[in-house]
Amino acid sequence: MAEPRLPIPWLAPDDETTPLPDPDSAMTDPEGLLAIGATLSPQRLESAYRRGIFPWYSPGEPILWWSPDPRAIIVPARFHVSRSLQRQLRRRDHHVSLDTAFEAVVAACAAPRLDQPGTWITPEMADAYCRLHERGLAHSIEVWRDDRLIGGLYGVSTGRVFFGESMFSHATNGSKIALAWLLCQLDIWQFDFLDCQMPTDHLLSLGAETLPRRRFLMQLAASQRAATRLGPWTLSIERDDVTRHWRG
Repeated sequence: MAEPRLPIPWLAPDDETTPLPDPDSAMTDPEGLLAIGATLSPQRLESAYRRGIFPWYSPGEPILWWSPDPRAIIVPARFHVSRSLQRQLRRRDHHVSLDTAFEAVVAACAAPRLDQPGTWITPEMADAYCRLHERGLAHSIEVWRDDRLIGGLYGVSTGRVFFGESMFSHATNGSKIALAWLLCQLDIWQFDFLDCQMPTDHLLSLGAETLPRRRFLMQLAASQRAATRLGPWTLSIERDDVTRHWRG
């Protein structure tokens, strides 16, 4: 009797070479699930992101690879900054940095939250992104109050795209301040968009828009023709640049 055919590929947990499938072959239930298994090696992760694929799974599960439809993005110039956030950006009770505390940002993103006691950022996942950071492909932006980390986010960048992975906030608008600074810097660097993966009401309120997967993949492919800005990154902007950028 023939073995039953799985609806998606299931790769061996040590598989380093088998390419992930075409994103258009992803399942519709659950939406966007594309493949199971393989590793989180830097080479596989870079290849996956360049093709619009990302890993997302819970502790105890095999690695799950996704390419959802639709896809949420933020075009830097279209980021929505509320009046309250504009006021917060002008305040001088914090400072912002790039790529100075990557591991600490990942750890803060992985910590349990009141509304979300579990985490999908497993130790294996955290280690994989730290290795990408060492290769200059993963980056963090940090918001500090004195010497205390009060907000930040991290993600991966290839070509002219930043793929946001997770953010955290330990003070009012801490993560929004990080996002405002990052998008200002990306706009100056002429990045095409920040990938938010899946839409949420919160992201849509910040100016995110949704694209059908096919259109997203076309825009992503065009962005990948540009050279990757390898890290470590440093800010070329200051507080006054950010407040002017988002004024009005």
